[in-house]
Amino acid sequence: MNANYYSVIMAGGVGSRFWPISRNAMPKQFLDILGTGKSFLQMTYDRFCSIIPPENILVVTAESYAGIVREQLPDLPSDNILSEPCKRNTAPCIAYAATKIRSRNPHATMVVSPSDHFISNDRLFIDTVRCALEYASRSDELFTLGIEPTRPETGYGYIQCNMKESRTIDGNIAYKVKTFTEKPNEDLAKVFMDSGEFLWNSGIFVWHVDTICKELEYWLPEVYMLFRDGKEYYYTPREQAFINGIYEDCPSISIDYGVMEKTRKAWVFQASFGWTDLGTWESLYLHSEKDKDANCVKGSDIVTDTTSRSIVVSTEKNKLVVVKGLDNYMVVNTDDVLLVCPRDGAKFKEIIADLTIGDKAAFL
Repeated sequence: MNANYYSVIMAGGVGSRFWPISRNAMPKQFLDILGTGKSFLQMTYDRFCSIIPPENILVVTAESYAGIVREQLPDLPSDNILSEPCKRNTAPCIAYAATKIRSRNPHATMVVSPSDHFISNDRLFIDTVRCALEYASRSDELFTLGIEPTRPETGYGYIQCNMKESRTIDGNIAYKVKTFTEKPNEDLAKVFMDSGEFLWNSGIFVWHVDTICKELEYWLPEVYMLFRDGKEYYYTPREQAFINGIYEDCPSISIDYGVMEKTRKAWVFQASFGWTDLGTWESLYLHSEKDKDANCVKGSDIVTDTTSRSIVVSTEKNKLVVVKGLDNYMVVNTDDVLLVCPRDGAKFKEIIADLTIGDKAAFL
């Protein structure tokens, strides 16, 4: 393996869209929602271990989740768990990781990835990332991985490719980025699909550590300057105190908005390794096997009768769950919450919003 390759796994999200399985105290990246025997974080870590030296894998997470990361990834060095004292979105997270890596290895090339995405073709993913790492290691450009869309999805961001400016790198096509677009409505998503110029934004980035630091310094100096002086603190007992001291002054901004949408160095690798941001119950339904009545059923001791197109999930092993006469519903049973509601994203959001401002917030 190349000792100059690094992986940064972002694992600080709350995952409220998978409530009540995912909670503030144990969000979805630490759960085995797919029933594989491993959490999303563990699957992501294992995937990168095949191309990145394990000692070069870093996990950025909330300070309150650092203990869970240690428990789930016992082989990860303690210095490789980067604890954020408060939420500040992805740009500060990446600035922290990049400046820390550069302080030890200025020749590093890094891949940045969310911890909670599903990859169906690990081999193709690894080949694509390896190709991107190799190319980025000898260039001063910023790369993201764009996924070939299979439907007019309204829940993902999109990247428009400059079809007149492309490169073929070891069989992988990379395009100069034309525009980034946030989650579109259905009509616009169909236009994107029909044009053939748009890819889904996976949120996975590859770049040389020096390149991203220079771009952060140019486009987000108010973020970069806070972390620039961390060299004397990184990998020492004083690191956490330094980070705690600067995070409160750090603006909350995404790397997409802060750098990628502004830079002239953005390129996108076109990828087809089977990627899904399993961020909602609806996305889980879409990518799960269904029974003869089109139900997504996960858990033991579940009986459905005259029920169709529904999501039925139970985490209780010694509790019988019987669902009868429902169509297009969600039924999620945990040890302390029973959720029964229509399979409608808007109604689910209303439930979460009501809990947030009500007297039941302790269940979030």
